[in-house]
Amino acid sequence: MDGIQEVKGSRICIVNFSTMQNSVAARFIICEGQSNTQVEAIARSVEEFTEKVHGESPWMKQGLRGGQWALLDYADVVVHIFHKDWRGHYGLEELWADAPQQMIPDLDDGKPDPEDFPEY
Repeated sequence: MDGIQEVKGSRICIVNFSTMQNSVAARFIICEGQSNTQVEAIARSVEEFTEKVHGESPWMKQGLRGGQWALLDYADVVVHIFHKDWRGHYGLEELWADAPQQMIPDLDDGKPDPEDFPEY
């Protein structure tokens, strides 16, 4: 998560397949960026963080140049990074709805939440 949150990736969801037979991975980590540039930055950050901390490089990378979607496959963990406008189109959380999922709260960016200030 640190590699994602470091560049303000948001709406992080962990889909846990570890108890499911014949799953493609133990976990999917799904997140989003607000722009094509941010999607690419998140992918670079995840790759750098994972190499630095765990000494692991992805087995496969896809979609890194388009900015709408990127995939980093670490065998047991597959990281999907979507542009916010494309995440719903693929619907990975819904596709794997039978697997346990955990949403990770976004880091506070220091800005007040407009919902904390109701209009009068």
